[in-house]
Amino acid sequence: MPLPNWKIGRALGIPIHVHASWFVVFLFVTWTLATGYLPETLPGQSAPRYWGMGGIAALLLFLSVLLHELGHSYVALRYQIPIRQITLFIFGGMAHMGKEPPSPRAEFLIAMAGPLVSLLLGAGCLGGAMAVDALFAQSGVQGFAVLGGLLGMVNVQLGLFNLLPGFPLDGGRVLRAGLWAWNKDFNRATSQAALVGTGFGVVLGVIGATLMLGAWSGVLAPSLARNGGWLIFIGAFLFAAALASRRQSAMRASLASVTVRQVMVHRVVTLLPDMSVQDAVDQYFVAHGFGGFPVCEDGQVLGVVTVQDVQAVPTALWLWRRVREIMRPVSPAFCIPPDWSVMQAMERMVQGGWDRLVVMENGAIVGLITRSAIAQFLQLHKV
Repeated sequence: MPLPNWKIGRALGIPIHVHASWFVVFLFVTWTLATGYLPETLPGQSAPRYWGMGGIAALLLFLSVLLHELGHSYVALRYQIPIRQITLFIFGGMAHMGKEPPSPRAEFLIAMAGPLVSLLLGAGCLGGAMAVDALFAQSGVQGFAVLGGLLGMVNVQLGLFNLLPGFPLDGGRVLRAGLWAWNKDFNRATSQAALVGTGFGVVLGVIGATLMLGAWSGVLAPSLARNGGWLIFIGAFLFAAALASRRQSAMRASLASVTVRQVMVHRVVTLLPDMSVQDAVDQYFVAHGFGGFPVCEDGQVLGVVTVQDVQAVPTALWLWRRVREIMRPVSPAFCIPPDWSVMQAMERMVQGGWDRLVVMENGAIVGLITRSAIAQFLQLHKV
């Protein structure tokens, strides 16, 4: 069962969510700082003070990650790319874009925005820490210098690490932008950049394993074992994410060559807007077993009604409510031509938040394409 996440606010109009795994890494970072880094760099303080500073530092570190993702999101929004949400989780953060960038230039600028924000934050924090350290000698103020230096180093490391040319890191997306501009094929560029990403994942894992073996054998300092463990952890994540991106790219390439006409349901059942919800349930939802139906009148598509829309109405009111009252009105974007690729149809579904689209040709409804039909096609053809 997937772990839950919670909405904690909005920024730039984008919902900000915290994944349950975030709390694990927050506690780990706080513990690491309170028991190791802070006592070494700022000796003579009490344990509660170290834990308080560690907690504040961990929150500020994740605020830095959020700003990094907002950098990506700001540029994406400038290119009319919707951002569904930003999620903070165990590996940092992720901005969920509603569609792919329209051009290599857009991909490059969106990818570079995040590391640029991190590097600027890092430079600002390090500069501020150096100024405080030079101007003030009081221990209370020195704590700010230590936190500023820590935030500065982490942001610089975050920016530089993300510039590694291994997809799906930001540097890998820059690589994809270059390959896309060169070979004019987005899916091929994604596959190539993801292949580089799997290579980087393997390299990080090997380096991490070498550090751990060296520390355990006594050749290297024992403290390097923890760094080796983190490198193996990050390398495994990068390898898995890059491999998944490569497979997704292959699927996208396959779906780009399949037309909607090949996948759509040819027998389309529609509802009339003035029929009762009770009749819709008895004569259509139960009889056909579909999850939703287009609502049409005089050949025009007015909306769509799904099982969820029906469930939102109390059963006692089904006889009195009309389909027109509970349907979700749709725009012309709800209708697509049969010669579109399945990939285009999927992107339209994501943009509109729909799970089905009406297929029209010469002003008449000729079919219906649904997410379930696409999934079945993928299973049958082993894409």
